[in-house]
Amino acid sequence: MAWYVRNALRENLHHVFQTTYRELRPRAPMPEFRVEFYAFANVNSTIRLRDGVMHVRLSDLLEGAPESILQSIAHILLAKIYRKPIQPLHATRYRRYVSSHDMTAKAHLVRQVRGRKRIESGRGELYDLDEIFEQLNRTFFYGLLARPQMTWSRSPARNSLGHYDPAHNAIVVSRVFDHPRVPQYAVEYIVYHEMLHLKHPVKLRGSRRCVHGPEFQADEKLFPRLEEAKTFLKTL
Repeated sequence: MAWYVRNALRENLHHVFQTTYRELRPRAPMPEFRVEFYAFANVNSTIRLRDGVMHVRLSDLLEGAPESILQSIAHILLAKIYRKPIQPLHATRYRRYVSSHDMTAKAHLVRQVRGRKRIESGRGELYDLDEIFEQLNRTFFYGLLARPQMTWSRSPARNSLGHYDPAHNAIVVSRVFDHPRVPQYAVEYIVYHEMLHLKHPVKLRGSRRCVHGPEFQADEKLFPRLEEAKTFLKTL
């Protein structure tokens, strides 16, 4: 019975992608589609065209999604790979679905279970992130924020200066800042910014995620050397 249901679901997925492909490319030859659900660590979907075969992997979190959502995902993936404009209807429908409370909770749990994050240490060659967190916590948050895991990134990444990972409750700062030429206020600002994500979690406004809302921005302006820090970061 389970095999029959999965087979029927797979056939329906193929039909959805073939129909969407024909809508986007009415006269182009139809490629072979190989569509499957895959145990990603998040609500991810991938698409690749190899030797005339379209390989599609959808997060298994989407296995119970309504057909309208699968249609939107197919439209978004195929539009991206063929550089077609994404229709706002499909983009909005997909964002609303994956940002719903149930999907967010499922994705958070799956990321905790499947996601692998190597936590290094908050103690760097020059700066100690744990000490910086505690000092900022006392100064700006009355010492009320619970300290997450503080860690330097494994490599000196420049494309991601820092981020807060709620699934692993960790603040990660790029190791590029653990250097004598980097002023302490710049490191403090990065940590402070990520601490604000603890105080102001991401909110949904309609179908959009509000990451840096008005309250977040107002608190960010309380950092005394905000403009200096931003100016320095631009030099990187």
